[in-house]
Amino acid sequence: MNIVDKITKSQMKPDVPEFRVGDTVKVGVRIIEGKRERVQYFEGIVIAIKNSGIAKNFTVRSTSSGVGVERLFPINSPKVETIEVIRKGKVRRAKLNYLRDMVKQVKIKERK
Repeated sequence: MNIVDKITKSQMKPDVPEFRVGDTVKVGVRIIEGKRERVQYFEGIVIAIKNSGIAKNFTVRSTSSGVGVERLFPINSPKVETIEVIRKGKVRRAKLNYLRDMVKQVKIKERK
């Protein structure tokens, strides 16, 4: 194992739950406001997972009062406090970009 692999392995988070595209997740993000620090939760459907290893990102989409909101989270970032899988969705695509065009709330079947 070379030195780059050792460094990236030491910086990866060991407690990341297994989730896939279509799952509903609740992500706790650390926010610093002045001198105070708090955790803000963002809940939505995972519509994409990109890259691998230390650079792995996932996109979460949520609808808030009729407006679609998307956030991109790096899995191994120190700003991401927790990732909690709320519901496992059954989808047949790797990227759910078609959800951006949907006006109504989307119903995704649940995976057993």
